[in-house]
Amino acid sequence: MLEIKLIICPVDFSQFSVRAYRHALSLAEHYRAKLVALHVVELWRYPYADYAASAGDYAAFCRALHEGGKEQLREFAKKHTDNEVKPELVVHEGMAADCILSFAQAQKADVIVMGTHGRRGFDRLVLGSVTDRVMRKAPCPVLAVCGPSHETRTPDKEPHHHHLNHVLFCTDFSENSWAALNYAISAAEEYDAELTLLHVLEDAANPARTKEAVAAATERLDKLVPPEKRKNLRIKTVVRVGKPYKQIIQLASETQTDLVAMGVRGGGSLDAAVFGSTTYRVIQLGPCPVLAVHA
Repeated sequence: MLEIKLIICPVDFSQFSVRAYRHALSLAEHYRAKLVALHVVELWRYPYADYAASAGDYAAFCRALHEGGKEQLREFAKKHTDNEVKPELVVHEGMAADCILSFAQAQKADVIVMGTHGRRGFDRLVLGSVTDRVMRKAPCPVLAVCGPSHETRTPDKEPHHHHLNHVLFCTDFSENSWAALNYAISAAEEYDAELTLLHVLEDAANPARTKEAVAAATERLDKLVPPEKRKNLRIKTVVRVGKPYKQIIQLASETQTDLVAMGVRGGGSLDAAVFGSTTYRVIQLGPCPVLAVHA
């Protein structure tokens, strides 16, 4: 099984941060891992401060923002930490995405847990530039936490312990999905959860060919998990026809899935069209957190 020793949870004090932080706490408690709550003070949000004050005043202004961020982070952790995990609190200054990525790289993080807004609409604007860039360039898997799972909860009433009963692994049989399979298997083993392997066929124009394609895809799914792993896992294979993101969301809802694991492409903004079409929409509209794993 894969080890998780260090978890980083970026915090911007929004309700989405609260949900992500609760999931990070649960992971840290289960894996006995170190949890770092990271807040980034973005000075660019105050563009006129350096014009309105002398150099000395501006330095004092920056220090005040930094200290204010520290105090807010302490209050946030005090309010929302309800288990035995003692998070390390870190405040950096700079561009949020850059700070998160460089910190995760330097600390050799095993997973980043981030809250997302999950609003419907144009993908690039929905998740925001910070989440977008971190998910595409992170040196480790990113657990994207959107709304509460399966039922409506307010962040303050969400439990800190999130047990996994159902894990859904989605694959298009590309190289990008193989790394995510390892994490899906590991999570299923760690939590004794049921693991569902899903492939979605988009072309259903010819019923005869579709039937053959479903049979072929089912056979490929059956061969994904090594025989030695199958002995200790409860595995289902599912092949559906339709829009991938819709079928993933529908199956996740039907099976009360607790975690969706998906492979993602990294790189620059040109990947957004491919990366966004399925992964983004599952994060936006799905009923549970999504673990995005780079090849």
